[in-house]
Amino acid sequence: MLILFLSSPFLKLISLGSAQNVLCDDGHGNYTANSTYSTNLNTLFSTLSSNTQIHYGFYNFSYGQNTDTVYAIGLCRGDQQPEECRSCLNNSRVDITERCPNQKKAILWSDQCMLRYSNDTIFNQMEISPTYYMWNTANATDAKQFNEVLGNLMKSLRDTAASGDSRRKYATAENATGLNFQTLYGLVQCTPDLSQQRCTQCLDTAILEIPNCCNGKLGGRVLKPSCNIRFETYNFYRNTTTLDPDLEAPTPSTNTTSSTNTTSSTNTTSSQGTCFS
Repeated sequence: MLILFLSSPFLKLISLGSAQNVLCDDGHGNYTANSTYSTNLNTLFSTLSSNTQIHYGFYNFSYGQNTDTVYAIGLCRGDQQPEECRSCLNNSRVDITERCPNQKKAILWSDQCMLRYSNDTIFNQMEISPTYYMWNTANATDAKQFNEVLGNLMKSLRDTAASGDSRRKYATAENATGLNFQTLYGLVQCTPDLSQQRCTQCLDTAILEIPNCCNGKLGGRVLKPSCNIRFETYNFYRNTTTLDPDLEAPTPSTNTTSSTNTTSSTNTTSSQGTCFS
């Protein structure tokens, strides 16, 4: 079941299946094939998905000048190996340009990565809209107790993720629900260019929206441009990859050349919804 709540006529969602969804934004203008913006976007995506110098799963590149500048962010889940991350971003860039062939702003969420681009700067900015919801159709037998355990787990993960550095703000954990010996698994992530405070704020917003989509459900996701959360009663993530403690991500800059900053799972989430605001 797909439910759309469209509060803006400029937003268009395209579902590519349960694991991938694209949002094309007509409110930021369009570009034509073979235009300077189109060339810059293709160059930027090619550079992003082929970059082998970044090993921590976060890319924020820009390319172009003036109104033809394109800004892009690629974010991979913290359990993805570098080659898996690049593969996910490469597949995403093909899908996002096919589904949004002339929009100057778009975002694609998949299980393993998120890719977005815009003609406005999107670096170091918290964006909590639009939001995409997915949820499991199965209900907890004791919704009150389940929600209490879920809330405590999400808040603990929020604090861990927000304390990450400029390469990664990501956390996973599990907690026993006390219901039929069930274990609850959780994941939260921010784009790591956010400050600790902004990451906390973004995740708080996502956590507070769980009742809107997933109240008492055994699984759910809240996906935003700057952060995302997910919970399930099965393990859907792997061990987090290790980062070199001596390396930090460089700061992005906008110029005529690209500038860098800096998993597979079984999906049982069968119902989906979107809320655009």
